[in-house]
Amino acid sequence: MSNQRPNIVFIMSDDHASQAMSCYGSRINKTPNIDRIASEGMRFDHTYCTNAICTPSRATILTGLYNHANGVRTLDDELPNTMTTFPKLMREDGYQTAMIGKWHLGHSESSNPAGFDFWSVVPGQGEYIDPQFIEADGVKTYPGYVTDVITDMSIDWLEQRDRDKPFLLLCHHKAPHRPWVPNPKDQHLYDDIDIPEPETFYDDYATRSRAAREAKMRVDRDLTFTDLKAHPPEGLSELELKRWNYQRYMKDYLRCIHSIDENVGRLLDYLDEQEVADNTIVVYTSDQGFFLGEHGWYDKRFMYEESLRMPFVVRYPNGIKPGTVCDAMALNVDFAQTFLAYAGIDSPKEMQGVSLKPLLEGGRPEGWRTSMYYRYWMHLSEHNVCAHYGIRTEKHKLIYYYGEALGTTGSTNESWEPEWELFDLEKDPYELNNVYCDPAYADTVLALKLELARLQHETGDNP
Repeated sequence: MSNQRPNIVFIMSDDHASQAMSCYGSRINKTPNIDRIASEGMRFDHTYCTNAICTPSRATILTGLYNHANGVRTLDDELPNTMTTFPKLMREDGYQTAMIGKWHLGHSESSNPAGFDFWSVVPGQGEYIDPQFIEADGVKTYPGYVTDVITDMSIDWLEQRDRDKPFLLLCHHKAPHRPWVPNPKDQHLYDDIDIPEPETFYDDYATRSRAAREAKMRVDRDLTFTDLKAHPPEGLSELELKRWNYQRYMKDYLRCIHSIDENVGRLLDYLDEQEVADNTIVVYTSDQGFFLGEHGWYDKRFMYEESLRMPFVVRYPNGIKPGTVCDAMALNVDFAQTFLAYAGIDSPKEMQGVSLKPLLEGGRPEGWRTSMYYRYWMHLSEHNVCAHYGIRTEKHKLIYYYGEALGTTGSTNESWEPEWELFDLEKDPYELNNVYCDPAYADTVLALKLELARLQHETGDNP
């Protein structure tokens, strides 16, 4: 057994921003069990998604392909289950595999999960209380709170596994996705405190694009009764209403995360009890980041840092030095090849990421990427976010709002005048000051546009 290939437990939540984890320095909550993964393994400080929306990010993670290559560009697209994914390859090579929780890549004969010995997934976004699950033999309802249920099912599957074969478990939580319904036992958590507001809570978008000004994800005006679960007190000023909305939103969001953290602890404890923790890679991540009041927003989609950045912590006692931090740039398109590398399986040539295994082992290969390409396709759909693409380097971010749908589904064809934004991330880490038109940055703009064109060519996306 000591020579057995590592097991992999891949825990992914939905919309869990890294700024709501204490291992990333959160000022608003504590996540002691997720912190365990970081303190007993490695924390990545610069992991980014290539498209900050649920379905496309999940497709990229499974296939190791950018969204223009796997065809899943919007929330309306399905991932054909004929496509090559890392679970399929691992199952073919002797791993026992399971997918439990949020799938969000289609529920038809052609898009149900494939490559798994067992799968049980919530329909679409799923429900928080007494959730339904779609399984190979039909739809079942499980009583309880969804985060507990997904963990119960994950542990049940692990209990029934073949002890002589390595396993791959995808434990994918629905929480903390909107509308942020906490476990009833946690509904009074944080009642006695005020959640601190972020530095950019009162952003006025003064130097920035129409896209930023007109997005409909503002805490002060766009949260609904379903989100807030109460009507605001009468007589509040605009400022008071914004602050009231923020506290309602954030407390429910953080209550959902409290349950995730508790359940991460249950899984870690189970691995300890089974004496398989040393040979098990445990990953905790989210499908993208999320705005927790930054820029006055909730939701994601934009290429701004809070939405772009994913939490990514990995523990593997047999192979990762505890308490380590990686500042190299990693992407969600890298995950598939990383898992395959640890399983000793060659990744297909068409995969577009790079295995993170050398970084996890404490190295940094020569020529490691210092820039990444991003593209959001859903022009002016929900939340009225303009389609855009861009590049992030270690020091700068260049975003192009190209102002049209370019053939994406489910979006309006209203045209906007294209606009650019440039941020100097060293001088302006909160991305408040668009310096695209500043003559002092003319050379930087030219260099970034050339690098953007190079990345588009390299990834095969030619807008």
